[in-house]
Amino acid sequence: MNATTDFVAWFRSVAPYVNAFRGKTFVIGFSGKMVTDAKFVSFIHDINLLASLGVRLVLVHGARPQIQLRLNESQLETQSVMELRVTDSAALQCVKESVGRIHHEIAALLSMGLPNSPMANAAIRVASGNFVTACPYGVINGVDLMHTGKVRKVNAQAIHARLEQGDVALISPLGYSPTGEIFNLTMENVATETAIALNAEKLIFLLDVPDTDASSVNKPEPLPRELTVAESKSLLENKIPPITPLVPDGIQLSLQCAAKACEMGVTRAHLINRHSDGAIIQELFTHNGIGCMISQETLQALRKAKIEDVGGILQLIEPLEAEGVLVRRNRELLEIEIDRFTVLEHDGIILGCAALYPFPEENACELACLAIHPDYRNFGHGNRLLKYIESKTVSQGVRKLFVLTTHATHWFIEHGFTEATPSELPKARQNLYNYQRRSKVFIKHL
Repeated sequence: MNATTDFVAWFRSVAPYVNAFRGKTFVIGFSGKMVTDAKFVSFIHDINLLASLGVRLVLVHGARPQIQLRLNESQLETQSVMELRVTDSAALQCVKESVGRIHHEIAALLSMGLPNSPMANAAIRVASGNFVTACPYGVINGVDLMHTGKVRKVNAQAIHARLEQGDVALISPLGYSPTGEIFNLTMENVATETAIALNAEKLIFLLDVPDTDASSVNKPEPLPRELTVAESKSLLENKIPPITPLVPDGIQLSLQCAAKACEMGVTRAHLINRHSDGAIIQELFTHNGIGCMISQETLQALRKAKIEDVGGILQLIEPLEAEGVLVRRNRELLEIEIDRFTVLEHDGIILGCAALYPFPEENACELACLAIHPDYRNFGHGNRLLKYIESKTVSQGVRKLFVLTTHATHWFIEHGFTEATPSELPKARQNLYNYQRRSKVFIKHL
């Protein structure tokens, strides 16, 4: 396959995501450390790309290393309680200076419009303001955190108004109180509460996961590609064995915030290693992604097919029909028989299907049109579909399941089917047997 064909195939593959994301609100949180990385300009280019596709963007930045550097320059030492910096009046001055500086640097990068660059003709407008109302954290373990605070309220209406105008909202980890005080907040807290208040489609955290060498003995294992809220909580509470004893620092807080956001109505949350070039694009515009996606419920489901699934099923089975693996079914026939089909769906994409045809007069059922998308084979999806069909057969009071196949003989034998002859088929099915195809008959007694 040449470069042009690859490009066309890729461009077509991202079209569903472009359509799905247009007009949706994404809240993206990233650390102050990421801002200092040489790859940050490429990240800004990716932000510009998302904005050009009609995504409503809210960016929440951190500033921890910048604040620490300013504190060191001022020869100020601060205390930490439960990983929260105690912010006294002198430290707050350093916080304001550092956050203000980094905020303007990011705004400047978003304002770029250099010719012959991804930012050409971007014309991104950056919106900022006192969107976040905060309150003091209070006293923890006997220590007053003073000007360290947490989000009390997010002015969602004001942010939505700016997003409606096509602006990119840039929010700093500072909050303001009705009494005129300023509070030092965490990026994670601000991003999470903002996503919840906006009822965002996605909350995305770019993680400062150590970029370890591939040969490193202590290289941490990645989180799973997908987690539900319940699984995330269990992992955090160690109710299930940890993915690895070497989970990097910083992931716990992001995972906790992601789970909270999804529990409170955010559709999806993503945790992405920021070290990969184009990480956010790879995560959002490929089906498997490169990070960990958190959702309220599992994204994979076995369910009865609906008329809206006809197009997806046709797309799945047509290549197999062309190869002679499956008997051809046109759209009209598929629409008529759609109630016979079960689909395996993952995040809105049909990965597999199977049909069940009853022969009640002979207490038998036929398994037909079992197909799995070629990119998702060898993951146990066929086994899941088969077990579901078997249980569905038994629930109808039927104990005999048969299948006709020309290519998957060994697979069915491995799953408990035994070879039979066409004469052992139900009479009605014998009359439809195609002797030109010479399909092999397999029967399983359930």
